Formats: sequence, C-alpha cells, structure tokens
Amino acid sequence: MNSQLKWIAILLLFLATTMMQAQQNDVFKSQFTFGVGGGPVFSSVDFDPTIPQSSNQGISAGVAVKFISEKHLGVLAELNYTQRGWTEDFSELPKNPDHSYSRTLNYIELPLMTHIYFGNKVKFILNLGPQVSYMFSDKGTMNDALSGYVDEKQKEEPDAPLFLQYQDLDSKFDYGLLGGAGIAFDTAAGSFNLEGRYYFGLGDTFDNSRSRAGNFSRSAHRYFSGKLTYFFVSF
Repeated sequence: MNSQLKWIAILLLFLATTMMQAQQNDVFKSQFTFGVGGGPVFSSVDFDPTIPQSSNQGISAGVAVKFISEKHLGVLAELNYTQRGWTEDFSELPKNPDHSYSRTLNYIELPLMTHIYFGNKVKFILNLGPQVSYMFSDKGTMNDALSGYVDEKQKEEPDAPLFLQYQDLDSKFDYGLLGGAGIAFDTAAGSFNLEGRYYFGLGDTFDNSRSRAGNFSRSAHRYFSGKLTYFFVSF
C-alpha cells in the first residue's frame, strides 16, 4: 500500500510539474525586432479637375522596428525613402500624342501602424495606420514638344490659369493612411515579411484653400507598393 501511495505521489508530482511548465510556456513574452525592407511603388495623384495619368513607377526603402506586445497584436514603425509622383497620359488627346511629362517627388515617410498577425512559423499579417511624410526633392521631366506647346499657349493667353500641375508644389508635407496585408515566414535566420500596400493621401500637394483661377480642389497622393522586409535583430 505504501509503495502504491509512493508511486501515486510521484505521478501526481510529475503531472503537476508538467502542467506548471505548460502554463509557463503559454506565458507570452513581448518582443522587439528590427529590420530593413524595400520594394516597388506605383503612384499617381488624385487631381480634381482630372488629369489623365498612367502609373508612375518608383522605389521605396527603409528601416523598420516592430514591437509585439501580446499574442496576435503589436505596433510597426518605419522610416522610409519613397519615390512618388505622376506621369501624364496624352493618348486621350489626339492633337498632342507626342507630348510627355512625368514628375518624381522624393519623400521621407514615417508610418506608425497597428500590426496584426495569425499563425506560427508562417503567418498572415495585416498592417494599418497613419503616415506622415516630407518631400525633400522634386523633379519634372517635360519633352520638347510639350514645352513648346506650353510656351505657345502662355504667350497666347498670358493671364489664363493654365498648366498649374507644372508649377512648384505648395506643400512639402503630406499625411494619410497606409494599409498592407501579406505573409511572414519565420526562419532560423530571421523573419521575412512580404506584403502589398496601399496609401490613401489626405493632404493636397497644391493649396486648394487659396482663391486662384484654375486651382485644383483636390491633389492628393495615391500609391500601391510591394514590400519585402527582413527582420534580423530581436530581443
């Protein structure tokens, strides 16, 4: 009898120890991770009145820090360099098929997003939050045919509100909402996050509060992007 009680006590002790270890393993540990990433950007500007455009292709690259505060939830902050802009489409204007114009705007962006994930080694990820940006350089490229046409029209109508989109931008600051969805792969070498993103600008590049003829009532950025981020440092 004493021998049986002894083995029962050992079994109960073993079960209790196993349960305690399982509970300890279930305790979530918060985590910081740092990484780098980049990818292509396909941008345009939502002009009103509308300007026909084709997608303007650029790149984005930067650094990221992710803080996982609890299961399935965290915060993602980034500091990115991103090329945005627009490319005008003159195919709808049969009189001017040889015209071309594109404008590249270089921005420093700071998005701060809620990070949601599901899964273990392979995860579905969702990022959503605000983004603020600052434009540090701007370059427009206009071919000779369009340049000559613009000069001619301005000479004919020097006081007419023409070609506002070719003038200097009124605002270097921008803000809006950024969202992305994709997949994360956790490996022994780090975590690889692949996602598609969409940016919806809320600010205007041309000041629509100023009373001037030919002003745009809307001139906000839009872009789609693909991004691969490699998180390689964590603690």
